[in-house]
Amino acid sequence: MELQGTVKKIFDIQTFPTGFQKREMILMTQEQYPQPISIEFLSEKMHLLDNIAEGENVKIGINIRGREWTNPQGEVKYFNSISGWRLEKIFDNAASEPVAAAPQTTQTSDIPQTSETSTQNENPFTEEGEDDGLPF
Repeated sequence: MELQGTVKKIFDIQTFPTGFQKREMILMTQEQYPQPISIEFLSEKMHLLDNIAEGENVKIGINIRGREWTNPQGEVKYFNSISGWRLEKIFDNAASEPVAAAPQTTQTSDIPQTSETSTQNENPFTEEGEDDGLPF
């Protein structure tokens, strides 16, 4: 999954007694009702935040994780966390203006079209498309 938005806050690295480390950030989504989403970057992924500043627009590859915990009173609680594993800056001019395809030159027009290259611009969500192997 991916999330896109503006970096609202980047926190310092947290180190736990076990040696485990994480760093969190708050991403403000860009939609009708913006949401502050807490995303954690674990261990080797913490360095992805090194070149990011608050206020920048980013796209983040995420995993959603869930866990079960039983408190001392025997009540079962469930928690979710969002872990970032990829991060890229989005520059305003690239995000706001659509990118047009460049016309082919005579050098590239000699390349034959294969079924793979001719279908790469088709909508993968159409019902008429081939079976993608997903169960839904």
